[in-house]
Amino acid sequence: MPSKPLRIATINANGIRAAFRKGMGAWLDGRDVDILAIQEVRASTDDLQQLFGDEWDIVHDPATAKGRAGVAIASRHRAAIHRVELGPTEFDSAGRWLEADYEVNGTVVTVVSTYVHSGEAGTDKQVEKYRFLDAMEARLPQLQKHSELAVVLGDLNVGHRTLDIKNWKGNVKKAGFLPEERAYFDRFLGAEGDSRYNAGAGLGWVDVGRRHAGETEGPYTWWSWRGKAFDNDSGWRIDYQLVTPALAERVKDYAVDRADAYDERWSDHAPVVVDYAV
Repeated sequence: MPSKPLRIATINANGIRAAFRKGMGAWLDGRDVDILAIQEVRASTDDLQQLFGDEWDIVHDPATAKGRAGVAIASRHRAAIHRVELGPTEFDSAGRWLEADYEVNGTVVTVVSTYVHSGEAGTDKQVEKYRFLDAMEARLPQLQKHSELAVVLGDLNVGHRTLDIKNWKGNVKKAGFLPEERAYFDRFLGAEGDSRYNAGAGLGWVDVGRRHAGETEGPYTWWSWRGKAFDNDSGWRIDYQLVTPALAERVKDYAVDRADAYDERWSDHAPVVVDYAV
């Protein structure tokens, strides 16, 4: 009998304690996730362990500033090793990049939970975002050398293509859809129109969500709390699972767990869940 696929999910929890109060625990109980990458934890490691329970192994990198950012990986497999450094030593990436190696059925899978800065066009916040993306671009080839089965997942705060944002025309001059930001993803995945886009172009990484969905709008992963954005599905696809070519060949299923109704949401993001044959 074939073994069960490895289910890896990512969620920007927008505060893990609030998310559990609103229903994240019930979602987790029913989703059979093996490895969960979390962004915007905004809590302590003890808080995480209490919320998840003893059956989960937790690795966590809190942000330098208390109450902000924070990334974690919760797993039913114990991490063999984890790393948190990214970029130059003087660059503060705390709470935004966390790598962990897991042995699954005799195979090592490298998982990265990352939370890219939201940025703000024309400000120092945008400068920090570009510094982070520079460091990420330098790290991706190193990750591929480290592990042929690697996944970088999380809230990357960039819509790569017009298909990834409902109202893209109104956001071309705003952080999250600036041409300079999207160019990083061209280098990661290949540019739109490139015959090898998402299939070996650029640094060779594969955007699982776009490969699965094809050339269609969305599926979106973030909606503003304001107005009717959620009800009208006026969202952004900014939560990704970027994988090495070898892991891309092992994808069995992809899903965005969009809430059934506005009042059933426990974050402004939706979980992105992928099954891998490992």
